[in-house]
Amino acid sequence: MGEAAIISQEGFKGRHILDFSSLSSAELKAVLALAEDLKKERDQGKLTPYLQGKTLAMIFEKASTRTRVSFEVAMFELGGHALFLSDSTTQIGRGETVPDTARVLSRYVHGIMIRTFAHEKVEELAKFSTVPVINGLTDDHHPCQVMADLLTISQHKGHLNGLTIAYVGDGNNMAHSILQAAPMVGMNVRIATPPGYEPKAEIVEQVKAWAKEAKTKVWVGHDPFEAVADADAVYTDVWASMGQEQEAEARKQVFMPYQVNAQLMGNAAKEALFLHCLPAHRGEEVTAEVIDSPASVVFDEVENRLHVQKALLVATMSDLWG
Repeated sequence: MGEAAIISQEGFKGRHILDFSSLSSAELKAVLALAEDLKKERDQGKLTPYLQGKTLAMIFEKASTRTRVSFEVAMFELGGHALFLSDSTTQIGRGETVPDTARVLSRYVHGIMIRTFAHEKVEELAKFSTVPVINGLTDDHHPCQVMADLLTISQHKGHLNGLTIAYVGDGNNMAHSILQAAPMVGMNVRIATPPGYEPKAEIVEQVKAWAKEAKTKVWVGHDPFEAVADADAVYTDVWASMGQEQEAEARKQVFMPYQVNAQLMGNAAKEALFLHCLPAHRGEEVTAEVIDSPASVVFDEVENRLHVQKALLVATMSDLWG
């Protein structure tokens, strides 16, 4: 794992991973390199007990398939143990404060992963936790997914630097994390949303400053065809995220012009990849023709959630790194 040596050199152990502000560009690249190394070890059937005797508490206030399974399998394959904690079966859902939850769990476990709604809850949990906290998803950020996306693009394109990624749809947590991550790995980023559904202005301004330093380009607008023009990767997400179910029908009318279909993909680069964080609603944000096409790498993204999660867990919790 020599390529990822920076994780050890910079004292990664014990760090919180809340959004991409938690990492430097070099550290993000090191995590991706470590994930690739761990994937190779798994493919070769090697045992990787880097977290033997370690326990991860997994707090879920949102439903999950990929996040739960990938983190749970990751801990098992790393020789550790994962605890599933839902708000319906613990004191978390009965009024125990976030600071008290953080203090209690810190006495038992070696790390905490949380998948919840308000990003402020993750920040508060990290403030009072003495063990590393990893953001498994909030309404504002989804760093674990985007790290898997970057790994996927790199595997298919051979590199990330100089590529352009276009995101079409709601200016949600996926848009925010793609925006943040792109300049950190040398990618240009374009975001197209309906008027009124733009990503948060403060995140856009933050990323523009990062892009200026990285000498990459950031474009945020409303025209999906302009966004995907000659793009190397085209990304979308559901139109109504968890907690927005009551808006689903109204959103369909607003977002239909932003559907990723064959016509839109035809405006991207010839060998453009299609990405989606899943679950997907075929016929809404993406057509079956696109998501089931050779351009689609959605299930490679799914697999890479496991490798990226392993890398984050090893980097933040292993005695071998730090």
